[in-house]
Amino acid sequence: MQTADWSRAPIGIAGGGRVGQAIGRILRESGEPVTCVACRTVERGRSAAEFIGGTVRPAHASRILVAVPDEALESVAGALDLDGGIVLHTCGSRGPDALDVLRARGVFCGTLHPLQTIPEPAAGVAALRGAAFAISGDDEAADWAARIAGLAGGEVLRIDPGSSALYHAAAVMASNYITALLGAAESLLEAVGVEAPRARRALAPLVRASVENALRLGPVEALTGPIQRGDAATVAAHVSALSAVREPIPALYRAAGLEALELAAQRGLSAGRESAIRQILR
Repeated sequence: MQTADWSRAPIGIAGGGRVGQAIGRILRESGEPVTCVACRTVERGRSAAEFIGGTVRPAHASRILVAVPDEALESVAGALDLDGGIVLHTCGSRGPDALDVLRARGVFCGTLHPLQTIPEPAAGVAALRGAAFAISGDDEAADWAARIAGLAGGEVLRIDPGSSALYHAAAVMASNYITALLGAAESLLEAVGVEAPRARRALAPLVRASVENALRLGPVEALTGPIQRGDAATVAAHVSALSAVREPIPALYRAAGLEALELAAQRGLSAGRESAIRQILR
């Protein structure tokens, strides 16, 4: 049986948030047939369509990108009037099974999650250029997802559907938790009398260099500081000083320290020094 050609099938965007707008704009700029945008309100849909460059109107679309919050995914999928076609969702922590109500109707289902933070749509378009995209699902859906990644000049990560939550946890740690660590460091500088804007400026070169070194050299080789040196006395002083600071900052220090200790051990830290620091952190 001949395989259907979906390459020019009309595209609909369900959801007018930052991710849907950014991907929709990339599709439009690449000449893809985005025919409609659907949102909870006409006003939001009109704004999203204006940014993407499409229209807000009821229209048939046989390829649909569902870019809505995780908790709304299944209800939106159930509301789609489809008996065939392809649907992708952009929720990183969920697999194609979240679209099973559509799969039962003969729809090819899959996922497309950009491994990138998108603070607002305009910046998101640039941020998605060259980003990695995690994809999974039926062959037809995965092919379309890979095509979208290709239009963005991105890298494809094929993720087993059963590993979606673990994959998404990695994304959260590499993005949101770095932000949380920076917030904690800023709070500690505020505690010693450095006002927040100045603290942020002071930390910026250190943060940028640390991230760049970790990406260039790998976390093991990039690790520096008291744990890498096996300086148990300094770590103990930190833990003692942090006892006067609000939680969860002390717990965050200890947890991150234990992971740093694993890296230091791979770097060659002696078993004795590792054991001494581990006792302090625990």
